[in-house]
Amino acid sequence: MPRNRRRALLVTSALVGGAMLMTACQGTDAAQNAPAPQGSPSATAAAGAGTPSGSHAASAGDSGGADKGNKNAGGTGEGEQKRAGQVCGANDISWSTRSETQAGGYILVIAKAKPGITCVLPAAHPTVAFGSDGTEAGPAEQSTGKAITLSGNTAAYAGVNPKTTSANGGKELDSIIVAIGNGDPDPVSLPVGTITVDKPVVTNWHTAPKDAVPSR
Repeated sequence: MPRNRRRALLVTSALVGGAMLMTACQGTDAAQNAPAPQGSPSATAAAGAGTPSGSHAASAGDSGGADKGNKNAGGTGEGEQKRAGQVCGANDISWSTRSETQAGGYILVIAKAKPGITCVLPAAHPTVAFGSDGTEAGPAEQSTGKAITLSGNTAAYAGVNPKTTSANGGKELDSIIVAIGNGDPDPVSLPVGTITVDKPVVTNWHTAPKDAVPSR
């Protein structure tokens, strides 16, 4: 082969090889700089990175709801104080009585709020009735007392004198009916032993039993 033709072929081969090498390099660079497809491992990892945070937020929300439910189920605060500031009814109170010998003898009525209840005894004497005919005790004091809030171990006392007359006679009974005012829908019957009733009287509510001694 003539020398000039050989040289031309070598130059052409060199040019073709160089062009192919440059094309391959450009393809590699383009592949490295191209954004990763959505299905690639890097995209999957990026999407998964937000999952723990989202799961934790949902758990926290569920926990907060459970805590709120537990507090509501516990019955503390609002449920226990639902009657605070309201007038007591006879069914809000734990009642007891005892006989006293002072001032010729009388019945001491003791009132305490039932557990979980806070209520107010108004500044007036309780309504006390006797017998099937509904004989009602009059006031033993000229002035009204003070309102008393019952809650916990706080107690209120009222004294009942079933017989203020000196003459013989009267009704023989063994219980009294007590209500918080004439409008109380749930009066209670309290056993007191055998008593003679004639023109009975009752004191206002007091916070000390010594103040609840009724006059004759």
